[in-house]
Amino acid sequence: MHWTSDLHARKHLGALALLAAWTFSAGAAEDHSHHGGPQTAGAHASYSRSTVEYRLPTVKLVRADGKRVDFPADIDDGRPVLVNFIYTTCTAICPVMTHIFSTFEKSLGADRARVRLVSVSIDPEQDTPKRLAEYAKQYDAGPGWTFYTGTLEASTAVQKAFAAYRGDKMNHTPLTLMRPAPGKAWVRIDGFASPDDLMREYDRLVHSQ
Repeated sequence: MHWTSDLHARKHLGALALLAAWTFSAGAAEDHSHHGGPQTAGAHASYSRSTVEYRLPTVKLVRADGKRVDFPADIDDGRPVLVNFIYTTCTAICPVMTHIFSTFEKSLGADRARVRLVSVSIDPEQDTPKRLAEYAKQYDAGPGWTFYTGTLEASTAVQKAFAAYRGDKMNHTPLTLMRPAPGKAWVRIDGFASPDDLMREYDRLVHSQ
């Protein structure tokens, strides 16, 4: 399958439209409440934030450059890391989440090289390294943003480790995970956090260390 500029334009416009709709609804229904539990903080009505300990499985995934790597070791390079789950044929959640990552990465400016962005395919049987490389190019992903695929079993194991597995790619929900450094707890963001929200969460995360 060849990705055309027309397809990319439609996906990009769709992502912007969904993000605009999300922004309007979030602004109209901003939630100032705080949720219960010592590890959960109140946030916008559009997303919730919690701090969680995760143990990643020792699995091999394949990067968009075709290299097969040990996933936990590959993302443990000392830098803060942000993780999301996508698949390239998705027309709803994934374009929005990928657009948010792209905007966030650009907003980092000179700090881009100090942060890892990670996108793991939940449709690895379709998302070949070549397809992921084309997808990354469409969203102008920088060198610090890595896309992973692999076997269905390996992808499922990573999803389950992050409590992100929903049984079917059509049932997946928006999720972003952040970690300031290897060995630290993860911040889990369920729902659509805007690029500005991600920047605030990132600043909060790295400055708390």
